[in-house]
Amino acid sequence: MPLTVRDFVAADLPSCAWSGSPTHLRSVAAALERARAGVVDYLVVCPPAGLPIAKGGVDYEASPGAGVIWQVAVHPALQSCGIGTILMRSLEERIAARGLNRAELLVEFDNPRAKALYERLGYQVFGQRAESWDHEGPEGEIVRYETVCDTMFKEL
Repeated sequence: MPLTVRDFVAADLPSCAWSGSPTHLRSVAAALERARAGVVDYLVVCPPAGLPIAKGGVDYEASPGAGVIWQVAVHPALQSCGIGTILMRSLEERIAARGLNRAELLVEFDNPRAKALYERLGYQVFGQRAESWDHEGPEGEIVRYETVCDTMFKEL
């Protein structure tokens, strides 16, 4: 099946409910505002029908001299089909097109599947740090999620 990588637009948000809670989608909407300002690239991968099956962004303000890849997700039913690799390579191309030669990302320490993908793509761990973000609880309440992430990099 042919896949297309394109910019994420606001009209895609309702089709990305598979990627997270309404709280998560509000953070994606905020990232799209930053994309319009030129400080973020946010991409989706789509089959011919045009509905997103993967998404991810690059933040150019988070780490001087690097593009920081974040919020990468592939539809759960389509994981391990090479779609994440297509998305990651496209994000790296966007970083390189900005004249940067370093990509960075964070991956939760207890997410070996994602970490294995990043290592296969050439990323190396260079540290760990605590991270937190708002998460929607089972009753719709907002709770603070706290975790530890490996910080990874790749020279492009």
